[in-house]
Amino acid sequence: MPANRCPNPSCEYFNRALPNNAKVCPWCSTPVGNVVSPTPQTPSQPPPIQQQPSQPPVQYQRPPTDQPNYQTPQQAPIDYSTVYQPRVSYQPTPPVYTPPPQRAPALKLIHSTGREFHLIGEGGYIGRRSQSPGIAPPEIDLTGIPSEGIVSRRHARVDWDWSQNSYMIVDMSTNGIYLNNNPLTPGMQYRLLNGDSLRFGQDNLVNFTVYVV
Repeated sequence: MPANRCPNPSCEYFNRALPNNAKVCPWCSTPVGNVVSPTPQTPSQPPPIQQQPSQPPVQYQRPPTDQPNYQTPQQAPIDYSTVYQPRVSYQPTPPVYTPPPQRAPALKLIHSTGREFHLIGEGGYIGRRSQSPGIAPPEIDLTGIPSEGIVSRRHARVDWDWSQNSYMIVDMSTNGIYLNNNPLTPGMQYRLLNGDSLRFGQDNLVNFTVYVV
């Protein structure tokens, strides 16, 4: 049976053994009881948790269905280099020099009387104007010269030839043309040079000097 002890810590008989029949401490008159010296107690710790053996995670399995598994078709990557065209800097085109149109030199026929006849343009007929209305006169009209009856209505044709760089004459008459006293073959072209002698008819009645200026 444990002994009675004083429970008062400030009493000299604190935790001393007292007579078993003592009801109070003889020193401090504190009711006595079975007091045991306090022993340090460690805080209670929860019981260790027992680890259960690890189990592999449960994998979800899709329930089988009757529907087919459709997959979205993959599209080829877009090549943006063919879609985007880089802007090209605009380079103004320099103006192209256009030389002025070339003009043929002037053709002038001087009659033996000193009368001058000029060709208008780069080609035309030499002859006499017709008395019939509605017929255009020739570009070189010899109407009014002495012995004009020798000259036909369309006695000759003259044109500037760029390849020959000269005027060309074609005999279209009935009385003939002489160039530097040489008869011309009808329908053929002959060059007219500056200072040439030009005669219409065989009687030496209609004579001209050619000037190309």
